Parts: sequence; C-alpha cells; structure tokens
Amino acid sequence: MSVTTTRERRSELPPPDADRYKWLVLTNTTIGVLMATIDTSIVLIALPDIFKGIGIDPLLPGNTFYLLWMILGFMIVTSVLVVSLGRLGDMLGRVRMYNLGFVIYTFFSLLLSITWMSGTSAALWLVVMRLFQGVGAAFLIANSTAILTDAFPEHQRGMAIGINQIAGISGSFIGLILGGLLGPIQWRLIFIISVPVGIFGSIWAYMKLREVPRKRDSHVDWSGNVAFAVGLVALMVGITYGIQPYGGHVMGWTSPLVLGSLALGVASLVAFSRIEIRSPDPMFRLSLFRIRAFSAGSISTLMAAVGRGGLMFTMVIWLQGIWLPLHGYNFSNTPLWAGIALLPLTGGFLLAGPLCGFLSDRYGSRPFTVGGMIGAAVSFFLLQFLPANFSYPEFGALLFLNGLAMGAFSAPNRVSVMNSLPPEHRGVGSGMNSTFQNSGQVISIGIFFTLMIIGLSQTLPHALFVGLTHQGVASATARHISTLPPVTTLFASFLGYNPMVHLLGPHVLASLTPSAHATVVGRKFFPTIIQKAFAAGLHPALDFATIICAMAAVTSWMRGTRPALVTNETALEGATPLS
Repeated sequence: MSVTTTRERRSELPPPDADRYKWLVLTNTTIGVLMATIDTSIVLIALPDIFKGIGIDPLLPGNTFYLLWMILGFMIVTSVLVVSLGRLGDMLGRVRMYNLGFVIYTFFSLLLSITWMSGTSAALWLVVMRLFQGVGAAFLIANSTAILTDAFPEHQRGMAIGINQIAGISGSFIGLILGGLLGPIQWRLIFIISVPVGIFGSIWAYMKLREVPRKRDSHVDWSGNVAFAVGLVALMVGITYGIQPYGGHVMGWTSPLVLGSLALGVASLVAFSRIEIRSPDPMFRLSLFRIRAFSAGSISTLMAAVGRGGLMFTMVIWLQGIWLPLHGYNFSNTPLWAGIALLPLTGGFLLAGPLCGFLSDRYGSRPFTVGGMIGAAVSFFLLQFLPANFSYPEFGALLFLNGLAMGAFSAPNRVSVMNSLPPEHRGVGSGMNSTFQNSGQVISIGIFFTLMIIGLSQTLPHALFVGLTHQGVASATARHISTLPPVTTLFASFLGYNPMVHLLGPHVLASLTPSAHATVVGRKFFPTIIQKAFAAGLHPALDFATIICAMAAVTSWMRGTRPALVTNETALEGATPLS
C-alpha cells in the first residue's frame, strides 16, 4: 500500500463525535436540497397568479419568452453550473461552497418577492432573479451529496443518500401543492417561504458543518468551464425554442435560431471534450468514466431523467386540460388539484427511496436500479391503456408504481456512483451526475412536448373546427382558431386558463348565442374536443419513456456487482471501463 493511499484513508477516519455529526449533516443537507427542488416546481403552479399579479398575459406571442424562461431557466442554470461548483467544492472546500449556496439562494429568493415593477419589466426582473436563484441552488445540489458521502461510512451511505435524494425528487411534487396553495393568496409568498428556511439553514450550516481536509494544489479550468457552459446553454436554448411555433410551422425545429443554437452547442461540447483531455486540471473528469460503476450509473441517471422529466408536465396537462374539468373542477382551480392528484407519485418516491437506499447498503445497488427501471417502464406502458377520462384509482395506482420504481432506482444509483469515486473527486463526480439528471429533465420536456404536439397537430384542428362550427362559430373564424399552434392550447390548460376563452377571445364569444356561449366555455367542451387528439400525442411520448427506461435497466445491469472503492487518482488508471 502506498504512503499516499495510507494517508488518505487516515484522513477519512471518523472523529469522536462522527456518529452525531453525520445526522446533523443529513438533516441540514436534506433541508437545503428540499428547499432548492421545491422551487423547481412551485413556480409552475403559481405562474397564472404571478403573471396576473404583474399584469402580463404570458400566452401572447411576445411574452412566451418570459413564460418559458420562468419554467426552464432555473433548471438550465443548475444543469450548467453543478459540475463547475462541484469542482470548486473539491478545490476550495465543499462546506464553504455549500454555505455560500444557502446565502445566494436566500438573498435572491428575497429579491424575487419584492418586485415593485409591473408588465414586461417585472417579468424580466423575475426571470433574471430566478436565474440567480438557480445559481444558489446549484451550489447546494453540487456539494450536498459529496458532504454526505464524507460524513457517512460506506455501509450507511445508501440510507443517507436515499433520504437526501428522495427529499430532492419529492420536493418537485411538493412544490406543485405549495404553489397551488400560496399563489392564489399572494404570489410573492411562493418566494418568501424560502427566506426564513434559507436564513436558518445558512446559520446552522455555517456554525455546525466542518470541512474534510483535502489537497488544494489544483487550478480552475477556465477554458473548459466556458466551453461547457456555452455548449450546454446553447443546447438548452435550442430545445426550449424548438417547442415554440416558427413561421407557419407548429414547432420551431427548422428555425435558424434553434438550428444555430443546437449546432453551437454540439460544437462547443466537442471542443470542451478536447480541452478536458489536454487539461492538467480538467473540470469534467473524463477519467472517471473508466470506473464502470460511475459510467453506468451516470448514463442510467441521464436515461432515467429523460424518461421521467416530461412525465410531470404530461400528467399535469392531462389532469388540468381533460380529467379535472370533466369531473366538475373549474379551470382556475385545476393547478392545485393536479398537484394533489399526483400525490401517489410522491408517496411512492418517499416510501421506496430511503428503504431501497438502506437495502442497497447490504445487497448492492444493481438489483434495485435494474428493478426500478423495469418497474418504471412497466408503469409507462400500462398508462397507455387508460382512457383520457380514466378511473382515478387505476391512475393513482400506476402513479404510485412509477414513484416506487423511480425511488427504488434513484437512491441506490446515486450511492453506487458516489461509492465508486475517489474521495478527492466526490464533489465533481456528484456535480457530473447532477448535470446528467438536470440536463435529462430539460431534454425530456423538449421530447415529450414535441411528440405530443405532433400528435395533437394531426387530429386536433379538425376536431376543433367541427366542434366550433357546430356551436355557431363562423367557418372562417373556426378554421383560423383550429389552425393555431397546439402549444398555445397546451400552455393555456397547463396554466389553469380556460383554453376556449383564450382561443376565441371576447369578440367571438359575444357573437354566440347564450346557449352556445355557455357550452363552449363550459367544463366539458374543450376536454371532449381534445381527448382523442391528446391520446394521439400521449401514446408516442409514453412509448418513448417505456423504451428509454428499459434501456436504463440494461445500462444499470452493466454496472456490475458491488464496486470496490477507488481511493486515489492513480487507481483510476486500472479502473474497469464500461463495456
């Protein structure tokens, strides 16, 4: 055994109060990650209240920029920064970077809540402050898992990371309910709620968390950071604008902006990989992919995120646009009740995550990651057999199965990844894994929306034209409305607006007879019109999710059995590659 390796292992020996300290670390990091992930979704449900509060219609063509960046900007920022901030944590101290994240996140949460402007100025302010809030979240997410891994012995990391990981994933669903509850009261509350939690967490982390000594002879890979940021941002921008209409097309995949962004993103990431190979202190440790458990776990993370990321948007649109109105709920109330209807999914996560994380400490990660992805694929496949106006017990059971499956996969997979890493690279390795997860979610949203819009555009125009003309809308007006891009209709139902009120406008509605007016703006007209068209777009999306989860199961199997812990940089040269 080398002297270096002996010293590194001695540095990891637990101090006398390690048992008490590890639970303090788990509690604090779980609060931090839960707070950060709640804000990834709390805005989704409260968007109608936010835009109403600042006096802007987000569905007008000139305002879709603010809508999309309020939804996706937070995720894009965290995707871009988590690797760099994980690397900084390895160099400058993970606890120091984590504490800074609490402060940044809390400060910009406060600024989001004190907007004094209105209209587009207020919308731009919210978008920019939301991006900076995402910077704080990236500090927290990038370093929390590495801090946990430092604090817990190997035989307990599954349980600890399971609790932390599932708190993070379930936070996105908890945010749906909180946004639905707080938004109608006062939209500023959805940002203010994070401030006292952030202040408490910042003080607590500063006073109690401690650094693990590590080498500090590395340097920042500035060229790699810039190339990676440009590449990932360009790809995310291309995907974001690809689902918007362009010219006479229902989507923007032929837009010069989209094509140029995607080309720039690919070119920058190719350049980034060349920079990293030659850099003495690379940001993205490509050598880590020689570790079989790390490479298989990271690829599985990406696939699972691509399969799961668009699920929440799809289910919310399904509930808000079809099922809830058909069952007597006003469109304005559907955001809150959609979050409540998705609780079985959260329950499955909360049950399976800590339990499977704990069991993976004893039996290894592979049975749970493979089984979890198989279960997810089965749940996506079975969802296709539900009618648009489904029976809720069946729907809830399939959501619960999906939550169980994703929970069974997530924590053991992260444990396998973290246990495979040398101690000095846990921060950057955790950041790399989080980048795969967050990027996969954004990619998934683009894929799900694209598949759904393709399906809707094939059948919705005819169904809408027939339905409107039957209620007395002039043929020319009905044809114009029926040929509008379906993404507008999807966003209207997603935001809790009555889609027909938005599509027809006051002048057309005023020309209808009282009976026709009541029918068109009623709770059953739009859901009945869109049911078959929605199914035409939903089935390909669920097929895609089924296939990608099955592929993730195969990749998870390739990680091998319980990996041996890699203890230093030189050991990477002999690590088993994924093959």
